[in-house]
Amino acid sequence: MTALLLVRHATTAATGRRLGGRTTAELDARGRDQAADVAARLAEVPVAAVYASPLPRTWQTAQAIAARHRRRVRELPGVIEVDYGSWTDRPLAQVRRTKRWPVIQTRPSRVTFPKGESIRAAQARAVEALEGVAAAHRRDAVVVVSHADVLKAAVAFFLGQPLDLFQRLHVAPASVTWLQLDPDAPPTLLRLGDDGPLDAARFGGPRQQRQAGRDDDARRRG
Repeated sequence: MTALLLVRHATTAATGRRLGGRTTAELDARGRDQAADVAARLAEVPVAAVYASPLPRTWQTAQAIAARHRRRVRELPGVIEVDYGSWTDRPLAQVRRTKRWPVIQTRPSRVTFPKGESIRAAQARAVEALEGVAAAHRRDAVVVVSHADVLKAAVAFFLGQPLDLFQRLHVAPASVTWLQLDPDAPPTLLRLGDDGPLDAARFGGPRQQRQAGRDDDARRRG
């Protein structure tokens, strides 16, 4: 069983304002703080490897995490951002006024970005890349830093959810999505877009995980 910890990169100056895409945008001050925070939250997890999309914002987020575990960041091109083509780095307010935008939100499986790629193609390459990582790390916890649409599309696949519903998922900047992949069992989604603590007990055997759950219940009752 592989614990895939799928991390969305931290913020840049364009996050929430522009469509982004395959740009050279780097983390802003807030993003650097977020990267440090997610690295701290993952510090106790027995991370065997750290992979990242080959763009500055994902690489910088991954480096913060990898430093905590004395790992090097490994490039994973299959989880690079969607190629938005001529829409790359356009203001969101502008693209939301186009006729294509409602289709992107409700029927994304039909969308190919002008001079770019389709969301179906992005999903397929991301799934292939993540399955390759899982095959190489069958008993490990592995971090993969990528982008919102890519992560949501991949999670939708592993859940058996139609791609047209992937926009119903939400992963915030620097959040962690915990997906377990086992060649002999269905995929299991344990956390989606999580920004809370992830301590070492969560990654132990069933007994440790049950005890961690009881401890959480006791804290809530207290």
